[in-house]
Amino acid sequence: MFTFITILHVIICLALIFIILLQKGRGAEMGAAFGGASQTLFGPGGSLSLLNKITTVLAILFFLTSISLTYMMSHKKVETKIKKAPVTATEKQIPQNSGKNPLPQNP
Repeated sequence: MFTFITILHVIICLALIFIILLQKGRGAEMGAAFGGASQTLFGPGGSLSLLNKITTVLAILFFLTSISLTYMMSHKKVETKIKKAPVTATEKQIPQNSGKNPLPQNP
């Protein structure tokens, strides 16, 4: 399931990049704004185009796959190849303090 969502996420990401690059920017009408057509720059844009709707859907899918991949990675069980060795009796013993200071004293 994780592999499928990862592949889907990459496909959505590439499609989102492609669709965004196909769209005409909002700054394209900026030159016409100074010629007296300021309503196209600041006025209502009308209904959304098909590319805008596709971009919205792909962005929502991108966020959903991102969140699901993050959730799956945070709850993934990590399998280790290291076996826990049993603790032997010598490892359990705490060394006795013999009264000697192991560090040399400064004069």
